[in-house]
Amino acid sequence: MSKPIKNLIVESYKNRFEGLTGAVIIDVRGVKSNENNAIRSDLNDQGVRITIVKNSLAQKAFKDTAIEALNDLLDGPCAVAYGTNEEVSVVHVARALIDKVKTIEALEFKGAVMEGVLFGPDEVEKLSKYPTRVEAQSQVIQIALSAAGNLISTFTSAGNEIAGVLKTMEEKLEKGEVIEKVA
Repeated sequence: MSKPIKNLIVESYKNRFEGLTGAVIIDVRGVKSNENNAIRSDLNDQGVRITIVKNSLAQKAFKDTAIEALNDLLDGPCAVAYGTNEEVSVVHVARALIDKVKTIEALEFKGAVMEGVLFGPDEVEKLSKYPTRVEAQSQVIQIALSAAGNLISTFTSAGNEIAGVLKTMEEKLEKGEVIEKVA
């Protein structure tokens, strides 16, 4: 392959993977073409794209990016699986691929990277159990709302007790009863 062609491929990789903060590397050796097409179609519906890469050129494209750590995993036939937009995180990609690896024996994980942290082949399943950004944000909001609710109920419970005492006093006075001082 000529140098200008290689440079074009590197530029294509840079454009394709620009802005990624995470991706999963899979070994596609032995995956039949029909299975490959089915995987790609299903994952594409979930917002996940798979690109088979030439390792040496991908390493050049990944240099000085958030996914540079993937360079250590590029050995043999490799494909990069990544989200097609910001809403599809590497956690979502890992979850989608876990299901595929269970059904297609030839498909294997080589590893993943998220926010510069490298995950080995055995750790991709652990990565899939992390919360996505949206899930993490909802957990933080839930914790904040829970704490605020507890604080409000603490303040209002004292007021409710005082209101109850005043209501009892009012009822006694309306009935003409004497209110005695409690020691």
